[in-house]
Amino acid sequence: MSRIIYGIFVAGGSGTRMGGDLPKQFLLLDNRPILQRTIEQFVEAVPGMKVITVLPRTHFQTWKDLCAAYSFNCPQTLVAGGLTRFHSVQNALRKVPDGAIVSIHDGVRPLISAELVRRMTERMQEGCRALLPVRPVVDTLRSTDPDLPDPDRSKVVAVQTPQMFRSEDIKAAYTQAYELSFTDDASVAARYGIPLTFEEGERLNFKITTPEDLALAEAILTQRK
Repeated sequence: MSRIIYGIFVAGGSGTRMGGDLPKQFLLLDNRPILQRTIEQFVEAVPGMKVITVLPRTHFQTWKDLCAAYSFNCPQTLVAGGLTRFHSVQNALRKVPDGAIVSIHDGVRPLISAELVRRMTERMQEGCRALLPVRPVVDTLRSTDPDLPDPDRSKVVAVQTPQMFRSEDIKAAYTQAYELSFTDDASVAARYGIPLTFEEGERLNFKITTPEDLALAEAILTQRK
């Protein structure tokens, strides 16, 4: 029996590296808010996905106004972000029942393809407990510690989102006390002993954090047209 899919879109940050007063998830990308573009890719791939959007509480109304202005009528549950990304996801997971699949994605990765989302969802329905998209590292790696050897890039991957889990697994993992080593959901799951499976990610599934990233995303969408 297929599990219901829940999508958690983490957009709880202030986006200070972008400059300006408006958090980056609300900035326009090809005439639509970045966060809207991100969520649209998922609901196209998985019709009926239950959407949970994590935002700063002070910007709930900002997002509601943007949804109205840009005719984004996707039903969604709004959840207030926490002190860290860990706490934001923890808050969102309280809205997810056991027996589901939960997809946790950065709200500012709008260039992900619907095909990757579909492919990952299908693998989760087939029995994966945790699935994350990864990309090979192409740059040469150097250790900043002179006492440690340089990393072998053939044994290192760059991890993206969405990261997908059985809901009962990831909810249990998030009962652990927060640690600085919890840099993403996979690190929380791994610490709890949940086996991780990898899926080939996408080069253009990058996170928009700077004005240069936004300009690049605009250029990519213009070229696609």
